[in-house]
Amino acid sequence: MQTSPQPHPGQPNIPLVAAPMAGGPSTPALVRAAVAAGATAFLAGGYKTAAALEAEIKAVRDILPRVGVNLFVPPFDAAGRATGQHLSRETAGAFAAYARALAPEAAALGVELDPRPVEDDSDFWEAKLDLLESMRVPLVSLTFGLPPAADVRRLQRVGSRVYATVTTPGEADTALALGVDGLVVQGTGAGGHSATHDPARPVTAHATADLVRDIAARTRVPLIGAGGVASAADVESILDAGATSVAVGTLLLLAREAGTNPTHRAALAAAVAGERPAETALTSAFTGRPARALNNRFMRDHDAAAPLAYPAVHHLTRSLRQAAAAAGDAERLHLWAGEGVAAVREGTAGEILRGLVPAR
Repeated sequence: MQTSPQPHPGQPNIPLVAAPMAGGPSTPALVRAAVAAGATAFLAGGYKTAAALEAEIKAVRDILPRVGVNLFVPPFDAAGRATGQHLSRETAGAFAAYARALAPEAAALGVELDPRPVEDDSDFWEAKLDLLESMRVPLVSLTFGLPPAADVRRLQRVGSRVYATVTTPGEADTALALGVDGLVVQGTGAGGHSATHDPARPVTAHATADLVRDIAARTRVPLIGAGGVASAADVESILDAGATSVAVGTLLLLAREAGTNPTHRAALAAAVAGERPAETALTSAFTGRPARALNNRFMRDHDAAAPLAYPAVHHLTRSLRQAAAAAGDAERLHLWAGEGVAAVREGTAGEILRGLVPAR
């Protein structure tokens, strides 16, 4: 029997989840507002130190029954130790060429890129695992792959339910064999990074409802459908396909409580107003891993040359992207957005989420 994350006492339960959006948008304030509306909500653990994540968890400690934490899963060595991506000679050469190609973009913003690839970034995996274990966070989701089974069991032993994010039925089978408690099923319309376990795999368009239906036919664990949500009708179709709940990300980017940076906000508002195309595309140009964003010049000019070298490319372009955000330059910024971007509206997170609840 499928079960949803347990509701916070006294709050209505709606079948929606505020998705984790790393890099700023998923603030404790956004999480609190989503839970107040009756949803479940995730803090985004990616790109943060364990200390920064701990502060955010403490800020929502009183509503933890409805709050989860998302972690980026790094590569692991044969001994099960978290490592970074080690570039092959060919990829290292492509990375060096990419750094040279981006130098004029950086110079235009007054920054200089470090051409040395960062390869040993495990995104503080072990420290974050220790933190979640000690704080007994009730819900943990995993993105970008799967950790060793021992790490999953560590979390489960302290009462955490562990959800793996998957993008294909095959990935779902592998995650289920690992013993996870549930799955986040991500369609190709999702904004931000694809959770694909293999960034080099050719992307075949797969609507979230269809993917949920395929995976629901092979398991009875709870499923959170994610990607491409633009309306209550989309939510209903994903629930009807077999999801326990539906994750909402892009539609919360303009919420008052979101930490979306002003340049990103302005670009989203312009797309909704018809002042720029509301067209999204998958690109590896910003981070070296496929991610869906509002199409801009940087993507068009550099995607073809970008190597699949995450997180090395992420570190390479970070100062450039930070400078673009500060300068209001939306043509050089990663404008993460899903296929439902035309439906983005301003308002409180509660108003946005309640407007997505199907009349059923």
